[in-house]
Amino acid sequence: MGVAALAMLAGSAHAAELKFKPGEDSKFNWASFDSFKSGHDLKGQTLTIFGPWRGEDQALFESILDYFRAATGVDVKYSSSENYEQQIVIDTQAGSPPDVAILPQPGLIADLASKGYLTPLGEETGTWLKDNYAAGQSWVDLSTYAGKDGKKQVYAFPYKIDVKSLVWYVPENFEDAGYQVPKTMEELKALTEKIAADGGKPWCIGLGSGGATGWPATDWVEDLMLRTQTPETYDKWVTNAIPFTDPAVLGAIDEFGWFAKNDKFVDGGVAAVSSTDFRDSPKGLFSSPPKCYLHKQASFVPSFFPAGTKVGEDVDFFYFPPYASKPELGSPVEGAGTLAMMTRDTAASRAFMDFLKTPIAHEVWMAQSSFLTPYKSVNKDAYANAAMKKQGEILLNATTFRFDGSDLMPGKIGAGAFWTGMIDYVGGKSSADVGAQIQKAWDAIK
Repeated sequence: MGVAALAMLAGSAHAAELKFKPGEDSKFNWASFDSFKSGHDLKGQTLTIFGPWRGEDQALFESILDYFRAATGVDVKYSSSENYEQQIVIDTQAGSPPDVAILPQPGLIADLASKGYLTPLGEETGTWLKDNYAAGQSWVDLSTYAGKDGKKQVYAFPYKIDVKSLVWYVPENFEDAGYQVPKTMEELKALTEKIAADGGKPWCIGLGSGGATGWPATDWVEDLMLRTQTPETYDKWVTNAIPFTDPAVLGAIDEFGWFAKNDKFVDGGVAAVSSTDFRDSPKGLFSSPPKCYLHKQASFVPSFFPAGTKVGEDVDFFYFPPYASKPELGSPVEGAGTLAMMTRDTAASRAFMDFLKTPIAHEVWMAQSSFLTPYKSVNKDAYANAAMKKQGEILLNATTFRFDGSDLMPGKIGAGAFWTGMIDYVGGKSSADVGAQIQKAWDAIK
């Protein structure tokens, strides 16, 4: 079924019921809603949106769309698909795209832009992102792609971001042992050594993930690349402008090895790193006595904590810190997220892209769950809980944001050779051998 048909099924019975009544709660920027509403009367028009959100996330997104419906009068039809990456390619190639597509894969967006399937959003959108998003230039760069004519333009708008640069810990365990949350990488390494010297195991690390085994290690390496090298070097790496054999890349891999390839530092020893499923690896934090004190993973990991665990009370997190010895690199953040783009240029499509620039389009989702934004003008107090607010502040304090590197690489590398290479590395291979192995796979891609 095409997007249009799916959209009719998904949205035909949906009526606008606003989650928060405009004007009633001062934590929301209702002025932005009123201003947008006064400039966008589009009654009778239809907007089809195709995106990755299903289930609970779809319900949350629909609650945002209700405000767009109420402000514009547009009949919005949202749809998704289990295989949304393939579906958007099929629909664009068939000449039946949605009006707006929302995707979490910059590589796929680049492909759509290069084939002429996307409408440029104009220089004003790039200027807006630079001025209104923390680490603004990073978001402009992420949103810029080469069109069919080879000219680079802003084609996408980042909306709903995930943070990966997090380390999880149990505050009670830290308090009992007298440990402090580290502010620098040097302090994190010193804490790692201190915990080991005290007879504990500092880290729980698990790289197992079925056919995707190895991916958690790529997040470590990407974060460490951003803390040891400039953002420009990171960009060259993920585009193969510098190879996996470059000293910058091998250095980041070996920094990961400092943590993961030491039996004294990891619960179960080095042998357990590859064999432990990433969903099971945080469990050691909650053992009594603790089997580990630290666990690096993205903002989604509480889904795998013991039932009833309260983030901010039973468990907490801190920003994976930068090196004090490299102040010029600032406070980089690695993450992921979704980007919205116009696949059909209509008045309703353009209005929707304008809507994403309003604080209210962010705050209403912030006040529910599973939403982070680098938008500097939103009210941080709109976040539904302290944990979300704290993660949002990490985004706002970022001097650089970079998308998950393996997601930017060709699938055979980022979701293949890089994963297996990291398993080989933890298994005993040197960074030089693993780097050469991954680079050989990349060079073989025609």
